[in-house]
Parts: sequence; C-alpha cells; structure tokens
Amino acid sequence: MIQAVLFDFGGVILSSPFEAFNRYEAEAGLPLDTIRGINATNPDDNAWAHFERGEYSARAFVEAFEAEALELGFVIDGTRVIASLRGVLRPAMVEALRRCSVNFKTAMLTNNFTPPTSESGTEAMVSDVGVDGDGASLAEIHDLFDEIVESSAVGVRKPEPRFYEIACERLDVEPSVCVFLDDLGINLKPAKAMGMQTIKVVDPDIALEELEAIIEIPLR
Repeated sequence: MIQAVLFDFGGVILSSPFEAFNRYEAEAGLPLDTIRGINATNPDDNAWAHFERGEYSARAFVEAFEAEALELGFVIDGTRVIASLRGVLRPAMVEALRRCSVNFKTAMLTNNFTPPTSESGTEAMVSDVGVDGDGASLAEIHDLFDEIVESSAVGVRKPEPRFYEIACERLDVEPSVCVFLDDLGINLKPAKAMGMQTIKVVDPDIALEELEAIIEIPLR
C-alpha cells in the first residue's frame, strides 16, 4: 500500500533543464549533450556535484565548470549553464501533485543550488521559474509538499542513498511504501534498490498513467 509519493522537481514538475542545455549548445556551436557529458565526467566530485551539495558558491561553480569543460576541449560560459536551469511548470504534473497531496504524504527530492544573491550577475533558477497555465506560483507548489529535501541544504545529493533515507525519515515512512518519479535513471536505481516503486519521467503523460496505476486514483 503506497503511503508517500516523491517527486523530483526539474524534469518532472518543472520542464527539463536538458532542453535548455541543448538550446545553448546549438547557439554556441557545441555538440549535442556536451554539458550533460561534462556533468557525467567524475560525477561524484566535479563542479556540478560540489555545487549541488552546497559546497561551491555560484562563482566557484562557474570557474570550476569552465575549467572542466576546457580540459575536455570545450569553451563554455558557466553563467549560461546556470541560466539554463530556469524552466516552466508543467500544469498536468502540478494537478497530479495537488491530488496526491490530498491522499498521500508528498515530498520533493531535488538536486539544487543555493540561490546566490549577486555574484558576477549569476542567478539561480529557483527564484525565477516559469508559471503554469492555471496560475500556480512556485510558493504554492512548495506548499503542496509535506517535505522538501534539497541537496544544497542536506549536503548529499541523488543518487547518494543517504538522500533517499533523509526523505523517508522526514516523512516517517519505509521505502517500500513510496513511489518516486525522476527523469534520470541513475537517480531511480538507488530508490528502487531500497524498495521504492519508481517511474522514469520521459513523457509526462505516460508517467502519470503509470502513477495512476500504482496509486489507483485519477490524477488528470
């Protein structure tokens, strides 16, 4: 019996940053998925990992990321990478979250960055995401979650197992009664190994069909 529904944010509730990465890559004349490739290199100790664990400021991330890109033969503007993290809320997912919040415990599990105040013009996506069609604000979305687990706040990140343990501890549930939605398979593997049911979000409509089948309530 499912007691908790856990949602990733970017790529699930919010449009995927990979789409914005690809637009920047096309504009800059870079090969498709260059940024994802850099982030996948030394994934536990690269600039991205340090930034998501709250260990780097925005300025430090930009400097480190640009250096990593250069080592791989690419010239990339790190501030554009951060700017690409802004997205648009997905109305269907927001509605599904609303319905889940009435019937289950809910949590946001997000790898994110601490929003900088003013560092060389660098801004974080957290305070400047888009608004969905029914007028929901970001604050209203946050209020639908019982818990929000942020990598920059807890000092660990997906796919580190401790991240999922923290979510379960805060919700006071066992992994076996949770279903978790994320757009990255690497983030789903530890959750599944712990006993959670998992859904990979590629097409949001298909993902919601899968979630409906698991929790047995209509979401749209």
